Amino acid sequence: MAHTVGGCSLALIFIIVLLLVKANIVVPEQPQNLSCIQKGERGTVTCTWDRGRDTHLYTAYTLQLNGPKNLTWQKQCNGHYCDQLDLGVSLTPEMPESSYTAKVTANNSLGSASSFPSTFTFLDIVRPLPPWDIRIKCVNASVSRCILRWSDERLVLLNRLRYRPNSSGSWEMVSTTNAKGRHDLLDLKPFTEYEFQISSKLHLYKGSWSDWSESLRTQTPEEEPTGTLDVWYMKQHIDYSRQQISLFWKNMTVSEAQGKILHYHVTLQEVAGGKVTLQNITEHTSWTWVIPRTGNWVVTVSAANSKGSSPPTRINITDLCGAGLLAPRQVSANSKGVDNIMVTWEPPGKAAPAVQEYVVEWREPHPRGGTQPPLNWLRSTPLNVSALISENIKPYSCYEISVCALSGDQRGCSSIRGDSKHKPPRSGPHINAISEEKGSMIISWNEIPVQEQMGCLLHYRIYWKEQDSNSQPQVCEIPYRVSPNSYSIDNLQPRVTYVLWMTALTAAGESPPGNEREFCLQGKANWSVFVAPSICVAVIIVGIFSMRCFRQKVFVLLLALRPQWCSKEIPDPANSTWAKKYPIVEEKQQLPLDRLLTDRPNPEEPETLVITEVLHQVTPLFRHPYHTNWPDKGQGVQGHYTSEEDTRYSASSLPPSKALIAETGQLVDLYKMLGSRGPDSKPGHLASPLTVLPVDYLPTHEGYLPSNIEYLPSHEVPITDPMEELEPQHISLSIFPSSSLHPLTFSCDKKLTLDRLKMGCSSLML
Repeated sequence: MAHTVGGCSLALIFIIVLLLVKANIVVPEQPQNLSCIQKGERGTVTCTWDRGRDTHLYTAYTLQLNGPKNLTWQKQCNGHYCDQLDLGVSLTPEMPESSYTAKVTANNSLGSASSFPSTFTFLDIVRPLPPWDIRIKCVNASVSRCILRWSDERLVLLNRLRYRPNSSGSWEMVSTTNAKGRHDLLDLKPFTEYEFQISSKLHLYKGSWSDWSESLRTQTPEEEPTGTLDVWYMKQHIDYSRQQISLFWKNMTVSEAQGKILHYHVTLQEVAGGKVTLQNITEHTSWTWVIPRTGNWVVTVSAANSKGSSPPTRINITDLCGAGLLAPRQVSANSKGVDNIMVTWEPPGKAAPAVQEYVVEWREPHPRGGTQPPLNWLRSTPLNVSALISENIKPYSCYEISVCALSGDQRGCSSIRGDSKHKPPRSGPHINAISEEKGSMIISWNEIPVQEQMGCLLHYRIYWKEQDSNSQPQVCEIPYRVSPNSYSIDNLQPRVTYVLWMTALTAAGESPPGNEREFCLQGKANWSVFVAPSICVAVIIVGIFSMRCFRQKVFVLLLALRPQWCSKEIPDPANSTWAKKYPIVEEKQQLPLDRLLTDRPNPEEPETLVITEVLHQVTPLFRHPYHTNWPDKGQGVQGHYTSEEDTRYSASSLPPSKALIAETGQLVDLYKMLGSRGPDSKPGHLASPLTVLPVDYLPTHEGYLPSNIEYLPSHEVPITDPMEELEPQHISLSIFPSSSLHPLTFSCDKKLTLDRLKMGCSSLML
């Protein structure tokens, strides 16, 4: 029986142990890392430790502190997670070297465990409170000497100080002994925001540093600016005598300005005169003025704060790109990320050793009618041939970039356009006008708005095709910089209607088409089309006619093609029957002189007298010469007038022989009358019909040779000349005023007869 009961007890104990093991219920582990601290001279002692693993049972922790003179302090905490205790007692500095021992014990139902004892003194465990009431003051408002003050505990022996500018991430550390709440700082920067913190310690070797104090943030006083302004300029001609100067300068850094810049002082003077022409004060970082284009000008710019002004920057106004030999070569601009552009170039050949520095400038394109965009620039040493520009760079914006090489007062520049990021333009160019000029079509368009270009434009494309045509349009690609807003298209057919539109391209692609316009050339004559062939034909003809054999053949051909009337000879009046009968007819009858009187001809309107010889038998006909002031039929004039009945006879009715003799005598008297008017004769006074004139005398400018004589020999005289049997031949000769003729040289004792007069047609030959 007893054996059975004992066996049951053992079994029960075994089961309980198994349950405890399964539930991790264990004896408390020994507490580790026991340490004690007292915050401030009047603080209380607080100790902390590591409990170890959880016992899953109620465990009590007891902290015990033993001091000199058998002083003991003890305190217990109840709970599963107790790892620190505040004893509520303060160690006094009266015995700073006295030793204290602390120990903690853990106890539960399964057992107990105690930590190793920890021994320390007052100086070991007391941590001073952080300093307070921190302040700073600069002597004479100068950063050359600033005094930092603070409050601290009485027993503090050592301090450490750290400070930094607000813009910096690293601290400047300073350690001091027996500072007594004061330290002098001699290396602070002017007009700079600083942050200050202080920590304290009771002993050089024992104890611990206090926590850092709260930060003191303050700004140091200003000082006179020490740096110089970075100044750049632009020059633009206004007219033949004036130019506009635009100055730009960058803001100084904080370390250079050493204070708040209140204004900038700009002076302008001519080098030759040496006298300051203009002084100006501005708060902006740019300045524009108009000066004469003649003379050499110098500009100085300085910055001023409350303490003084910076050293002036001196700029000689010269032509920025006047020295072509200094212009950098092979300038290029490539994208380097969203906000950066890499600009590269090559030195300017033989002038490279003279280069003192490079200036890379860039700005957005200047919109027409808008404000001028800001100018950006940076400087580079002569050894660098590249620059990364990132200031004021935005994606999808095009920038005008120039690289200038500087050598003394001379500058050479090269330009290019670039962007940091691009894509196809949002819209195409808008065609605003189409005109015709010399057979070509002139197209003008508006530029794409800057916000829609989406980068630097490289080309324009012009498309055109005939209206209502399904064929592919013709394309013309124009570089952007060659023709920004107009272009001429040639070789278009006149009187054909064309449809035109345009697109723009960036490095990323082509824009949508712009507006469409219709246009038709009016088809004006293009003289250049006819001039060239005409010149060629003329040259060929001249070359052919320069050949003698060809000229002879052409002359023979023209002779064969000339009119028949021009190919026959004109009979000689000297051989006519009328001329042979002249002496007999003269004696028979004289023509009354009063019937031959006519108005004196006007020298300005010479008469034309026509001599006509009729070779077949017709009635003789005498016609008066035409006169511009000839009266109406039947009216009389000065001189004489023969009525139509007296001068015209029908060809069918032949007059008697006496009439023929009378008419013949009238003709003879007419010749005598015309020849009798000498150089001194006056109108209305005729020479005597019996006057004999020299045969070498011809009428002066007041008289004319006879004309309009139609004659056929009398029917009483037989016709023996075979030429008289031909068809009537009408020869019309224009007789010029006698003033253009030279007198004939004949003997003065003879009369002028028709046998002396020779007429030919050689002058009429082609």
